[in-house]
Amino acid sequence: MSISLCLISTGGDITLWHSSRQLSPWLSPYLSLNFFLFSAQPDNNLNVLLQGTNVESMLDQFVSAAHTNNVKALLTIGGWTGSAYWSSSVATSQNRSTFANNVAQYAHAHNLDGIDFDWEYPGKQGMGCNIVSPNDTANFLEFITELRQLAPNLTLSAAVGILPFVDATGNPTSDASAFAKQLDWIEIMNYDVFGTFSTVTGPNAPLNDSCSSNPGGSAVSAVAAWSKAGFSASQIVLGVPSYGHSFSVPSSTAAPSGSQLEIYTSFSKSNIPQGDAWDYIPPGSVDTCGQPVGPNGVFNFWALVGYGYLNSNGSAASGMLSTFDQCSQTPFVYNPQTQLLISYDDPQSFTAKGQYISQAGLRGFAMYEVAGDYNGLLLNAINKAMS
Repeated sequence: MSISLCLISTGGDITLWHSSRQLSPWLSPYLSLNFFLFSAQPDNNLNVLLQGTNVESMLDQFVSAAHTNNVKALLTIGGWTGSAYWSSSVATSQNRSTFANNVAQYAHAHNLDGIDFDWEYPGKQGMGCNIVSPNDTANFLEFITELRQLAPNLTLSAAVGILPFVDATGNPTSDASAFAKQLDWIEIMNYDVFGTFSTVTGPNAPLNDSCSSNPGGSAVSAVAAWSKAGFSASQIVLGVPSYGHSFSVPSSTAAPSGSQLEIYTSFSKSNIPQGDAWDYIPPGSVDTCGQPVGPNGVFNFWALVGYGYLNSNGSAASGMLSTFDQCSQTPFVYNPQTQLLISYDDPQSFTAKGQYISQAGLRGFAMYEVAGDYNGLLLNAINKAMS
């Protein structure tokens, strides 16, 4: 089970996934935010499933707290580990109608203001064991259209990748205008562009990649792609991360000259680093698909400060090698002792992203996640840049 704290307007969208945190301390500083999210997933019986203990009562508390603070309460359906049954839930006309009715009834029963779709991904494999069909995108549109007709007053949004949904051929669709007519906005997940799953090191959340020797997608290219496919700038929210990816890289490879870090270089695929405390996975664990799983090498911004990689103002700590990549507009830090190279975001990169959001006329930003920040450095930087 997970809780998400989100906003849209001049600020954007912030997510808080750690359910052990109390709602009140997070609500009070963000009274100007527009909505909050609570996360669920479709099950194989076309119902909305909240996993965990006492989650129904927690959802009601969540909605009440949001409304008390004049914020909209939304339910997110899906996520990386919650998309296994999305395809089958919308595969037939009967399934779409049943699922749409169940979602609408659930929203009404819990006094929700909207639904946020996070299907990872229509027509493409995500977690590894999701049901996938070449008709996913077309069926998804039919489902959203039916839900919109059933509940015209619900806010409907979707978290999306850096390329538009794929069509029946498996290629990104050139026309997503029908989705734009049904959805209030989309949130582009511009992160995890490079990580331990990649062939080389690189920026986690590049602002731009048109100037890169290893283009893999970026905020600029993603906004261009979704705009060309039919979404207006005012319907696009930019996803920004408060975490980074680490790589095991020997000093001779990370900085061949001794001082200048390499942005794109080889790393040890067999030695995935242990990230921060939130990245800890007990030995012998398996994922939703039943496959062995371990740490992902993820460090949140608070951990980069707490673990001594960064100073309290977000600058690189003494003894670290660092660089700011002018193309991706993101920083890298390297610890010669642990031989870890980390791609992350800092106040400077969040300032650049905020300026881009303002200049491009986007709806706002979606921060994954507010709890990953340190003393509000990232959030304050992007908000200031947008204003």
